[in-house]
Amino acid sequence: MKRYLLATAAVLMTGTGAFAAGCPEVTVADTMGVASGAWPQQFELTEFQANASCTLSFQENPSIAAHNARIFGNGDLPPLADRLPSEPLVVAPYEMTGTYGGVLDGMSNATESGTSDFMSTRHVNLIRFSDDLTTIVPMVAKAYEWNDDFTVLTFTLRAGHKWSDGSAFTAADVAFWYNNLMMDTNIIESPRDLWLAGGEPMVVEALDDVTVRFTMAAPKPGLLAGMAADYTQPFQPSGFLGQFHPDINPDGHANAQALGFEDGYEAINYYYGASDWKDVPSPILRDASRVASLPAAVVPTLESFITVEDDTEHRYFVPNPYFFMVDTAGNQLPYIDGMNELYVRDNEVRILKMLNGEIDYKTQNVNLPDAPTLLDGQEAGNYTIDLRPQISVPTVGFNLTPADPVKLALYNNVDFRRAMSLAINRDEINAVAFFDLGVAIPAIGIDPAPSFVTAEQRAANIAYDPVAAAAGLDALGVVDANSDGWRDLPGGGELILNIQFATQGISAAEIELVAQSWRDVGINATVKEVTSDEYRAAQSANELDVVSWRFGRPTATVASNPQVFTVPFGDFFDVRTGMLYDQWNQTGGVEGIEPPAWTAEMAAAVLEWQTYSPGTAEYDSLGTALVQMMIDAQPLISLVQAPGPIYHSNNLHNFRAPNTWSYDYYWHFPYRPTQWSLTE
Repeated sequence: MKRYLLATAAVLMTGTGAFAAGCPEVTVADTMGVASGAWPQQFELTEFQANASCTLSFQENPSIAAHNARIFGNGDLPPLADRLPSEPLVVAPYEMTGTYGGVLDGMSNATESGTSDFMSTRHVNLIRFSDDLTTIVPMVAKAYEWNDDFTVLTFTLRAGHKWSDGSAFTAADVAFWYNNLMMDTNIIESPRDLWLAGGEPMVVEALDDVTVRFTMAAPKPGLLAGMAADYTQPFQPSGFLGQFHPDINPDGHANAQALGFEDGYEAINYYYGASDWKDVPSPILRDASRVASLPAAVVPTLESFITVEDDTEHRYFVPNPYFFMVDTAGNQLPYIDGMNELYVRDNEVRILKMLNGEIDYKTQNVNLPDAPTLLDGQEAGNYTIDLRPQISVPTVGFNLTPADPVKLALYNNVDFRRAMSLAINRDEINAVAFFDLGVAIPAIGIDPAPSFVTAEQRAANIAYDPVAAAAGLDALGVVDANSDGWRDLPGGGELILNIQFATQGISAAEIELVAQSWRDVGINATVKEVTSDEYRAAQSANELDVVSWRFGRPTATVASNPQVFTVPFGDFFDVRTGMLYDQWNQTGGVEGIEPPAWTAEMAAAVLEWQTYSPGTAEYDSLGTALVQMMIDAQPLISLVQAPGPIYHSNNLHNFRAPNTWSYDYYWHFPYRPTQWSLTE
């Protein structure tokens, strides 16, 4: 702050209003008379210099050479001018020009469990949502442009942009990511629907070093929004990973074999994680005996931080010495010297660490039932708790493809799912778990509900009627056949619902109350907390009877990614049901179970809806019909949507609490964590 005030006082204004000496340290709080750029809170370099009538000079973190020395595989650093793009992205900090230093202490549940909010602090993408959650602004890309019918999307990149190892980042790296990773079944078994258009692969071409074009088989106006909010980074270093890929390098397999891999695909999967999910542990950092024989410990990145330590207890990150952003004073970002991510499995221990002020930032897995304890400890712990509305709704559901044929028939009967929904006392959940701060909403797949959702649809499937629930179960033959006090399967088999859940997806208080509601109508239900990776593994393996997680995404995301309306209704990180239906679809009927007709009808409807632009009559009418399909099928049962707590240290500056407690805009990503600055 001192440097900011001194610099502000030193600015001299000429009679024409231009700055005569230096560049003004523009912030969001104080624009210092400098006109806004084309996009909120950021400028291209030439734009900032023109608007401020100055020439920006660049400074680096004085410890950057020491940080670089910890990045295995990196050579000595060239001067900062040779590390930045020819036109770096200039960002205006929220409140102040930060100071270099400090370590951001974060916390996740375990490896790949609850890591997303911390990952969002270093994430980058071609574009991103601004903090208004409406405007899509350039980021890694310098510009983007659609054609008239939303079938061609062109990105312009930054000349001179470099990966974290100093190698050139070009349009070829975007094309390589799509053509040689996403679309190569040796790397990824099948691409997510986000990266298809009309169900077909796109054509992704590098037109020159800074221009890449996405061409689609059908209009997909929502692609940009889906990309902006997604965890995937649509680029990977073709120079590094391509040395192992036989389609890029004829010696790819041999290069990998010389390093001890079976072939080039194993080497790529070793580094890349065999997934577009980029937060898998680094197997190389966890296998120190191999590091010396390999070209790098982790795959080069464009992120603000890069991993240098990774074990079962924590990960540690240092600043990317080639990062492409600077502030309005010319300081290369990020300001923070390091990030330390602890793995803490037990929720009570996590809460205690927050109460003690040992953590600087935490959002994911901090649930509303924990808020009173955390609110009481704010002053003593020198932190702040903000409550923000959630996007998506907690849900439970039944596995539509269980191995037991009796359960298969029962769980696929929508009357059973409706009866189990009627049995849930959502008012009690709201009062007991959420202090009457929540609201029951239906699981319609889109949240917040857009204007085309009718008033009747907004109130569907959330009634509480245990008498009707019991009558519905009786009619289905789900009765107490052996007089032990619990209802049995039709025909007399035992029915016990063993509910596994992870606090990352749903709160313990909420799921316990659901189980009690079901017990009250005679269904024997037990509850067990597991980590998110354990839950996801069981869900993916089709081993669960009851699924539980959050469901629903913003309209902008659903308009690019049809997964919430396509069996199994989510990806690996979401609630999913009907895994064997999905297997049937993926294998053309060779494996799995043939899905019911309504799933195909819904999948076709969402693909058609995605081709229309928001606000058109076709978009609205088909959107209403699509929501009704979800209500009628009710594959998932909604509970109560309540605010979520956001925890941050009072020593963390340029911090803005998100507008939503939400994975769906990728946690803190729209709020520019690269500008965060720490003081003691």
